[in-house]
Amino acid sequence: MPGPALAPLNRRDLVRLAVAAGVAAPVAGAARAQPLRTPARVVIAGAGAAGLTMASKLSRLLEGARITLIGARTAHWYQPGFTMVASGVWPATKVVSETADYIAPGVTWVRADVAAFEPEAKRVVATDGSTHPYDALVVATGCTLEWSRIEGMDPTLIGREGIASVYAGPEGAAATWRVLQRFMETGGVALHGRPPTEMKCAGAPLKGALLWDARLREAGTRGRAELHYFTPFRNLFAVAPVHAKVLELFAARDIAFAYDHTLTAVDPAARTATFRTPDGPKTLRYDYLHVVPPMAAPQPVRESALAWGSGPFAADGWVEVNRDTLQHPRFPEVFAVGDVAGVPRGKTAASVKTQAPVAAANLVSFLAGEQLEAAYNGYTSCPLITRPGRAMLVEFDYEGRLTPTFPFIDPLAEHWVPWVMKDRLLGPIYRAMLHGSI
Repeated sequence: MPGPALAPLNRRDLVRLAVAAGVAAPVAGAARAQPLRTPARVVIAGAGAAGLTMASKLSRLLEGARITLIGARTAHWYQPGFTMVASGVWPATKVVSETADYIAPGVTWVRADVAAFEPEAKRVVATDGSTHPYDALVVATGCTLEWSRIEGMDPTLIGREGIASVYAGPEGAAATWRVLQRFMETGGVALHGRPPTEMKCAGAPLKGALLWDARLREAGTRGRAELHYFTPFRNLFAVAPVHAKVLELFAARDIAFAYDHTLTAVDPAARTATFRTPDGPKTLRYDYLHVVPPMAAPQPVRESALAWGSGPFAADGWVEVNRDTLQHPRFPEVFAVGDVAGVPRGKTAASVKTQAPVAAANLVSFLAGEQLEAAYNGYTSCPLITRPGRAMLVEFDYEGRLTPTFPFIDPLAEHWVPWVMKDRLLGPIYRAMLHGSI
């Protein structure tokens, strides 16, 4: 189902947008005149967006190094596109490519996952039994989806009994669209929400609620549907101006919401969802339920000395790193990038684009025995789609300050330009990021 007609873009517009969108927050101290010549052994744990980007960047910054990339998945998923699939804008095939297409020349790819981190011995053990000693390690394993922390929930349910989720891979996103299409015909009660943990792309559940509303209105069946959004927190988005804008959008679209609600159980047969609330458990009947599971660091990270031992990132095992340099404070040869990094912001692909130059520059400085000067400011970007053809390009830093790339676009206004970026430009920019060219 196509979105509404868009204003035409001329070549100059496209070039301007592509150049601007390819430049996120500036990276202080990240420049280096020449590659560092070194025989160092560099291991990158994880072959998703963060790992592939780091492998590409380090292959350019290091001469003579032995770079090993560890990751089992042969299909690469463009996760920022899952919402587009789940809302019927893109086919699932558009978000799937081959991991091999992004492996930088000279990088050794071990097609296995990490079984154990042994930072005291400076080595990583893979699930194929191989052991990989290192002089520098990049942890880029991403996060795990903890479906089992919701009683009765299993990812195989997605697409059945009214259960949907954009987080369950390309097929899960496609199944979500099929469930939504059925709901558009029948109407009923739709429940959306987010988990109490840190999560990748915290704007995705909000996009879902707004997009599903738009699709129902297009189908002429919005009057037969109730839309609800539940959050475990006291806000709809952690950045205050964005929270205020979402409140405005929900009010205009008659989307009900509630704070302090955490999804704890699902009964697919009865089509009920149970939430933990300050007043005790609350069970609601649903016709459409979009499930966002709790998220955590992968088990090998959680079980290692690399994880935070205390503080807000300890419970789910995120890698302990300095939030500015992305370097581990106890194991200085270790850096973390992407979802697994235990920092206050930064679980989006746009964050990887800004984190990777910082981590790569600082890793090279570490190997060279130099002071680490590159700094990540928490830059996170969320193209918050509000309806097909319109979106808000929300960009912010650690402090929750809006940091718009485009001075000519109000970051809290629904505009066609962020939609065009999401639909046409961010995919090519993302692939360029994986190749290390931006």
